[in-house]
Amino acid sequence: MYNILIVEDETKIARLMELHLTYEGYKVDVANDGFEALNKIREKTYDVVILDWMLPKVEGPKVCQEIKKFYPETIVIMVTAKDDITDKITGFEFGADDYLTKPFESLELSARIKAHLRKIHRQDTTYQMTVKDLTLDLSRFVAIRGDRDIKLSKTEFELLKFLIENKGIVLTRNKILVNVWGYDGSDSILDVYIKYLRDKIDKDFPVKLIKTIRGIGFTIEK
Repeated sequence: MYNILIVEDETKIARLMELHLTYEGYKVDVANDGFEALNKIREKTYDVVILDWMLPKVEGPKVCQEIKKFYPETIVIMVTAKDDITDKITGFEFGADDYLTKPFESLELSARIKAHLRKIHRQDTTYQMTVKDLTLDLSRFVAIRGDRDIKLSKTEFELLKFLIENKGIVLTRNKILVNVWGYDGSDSILDVYIKYLRDKIDKDFPVKLIKTIRGIGFTIEK
């Protein structure tokens, strides 16, 4: 049974999510502020944290950052009324695995959770992946190219990993979004993270690995 922590200061919303996810078969705990959430996370291992952005005492992004610092495998889904692209990118940069905008349906939340849990189960058990002169170290969440260790954010790491898993294959934008973000998301977010990756793994090297296939998507060359 998977353990889920709901961090939400609006008690009615928290209760509705708790009832739905309990019915779905998850073991659910609730925290009503960021400080309480951090205490619960220190006491118990959670597979998924559903985290509101605006929280008393400690705000959601800071809670997310602390979770990912000490428990990087925990899935964090940010839940917020903020729908601006800048806010979404901020959430991902703090380590969030997914982003759900209020109001949302309980079934959509369940679908997001299941998609992320499936992704965990199909992860490669090896510790390194390679393409040309680049190595992705799965145990340290870094890329290595030349003699440089290249630090990656959680989202950058997942995006690069998915591209390498499918090296030589042209991936549509939709396929990348579904597999990396867990849903059919925004092209703008994908473009931002492709640029982040290019700046880190391609910019200072003569051979460019990430290729844009106009009108379709992206590929990483074998």
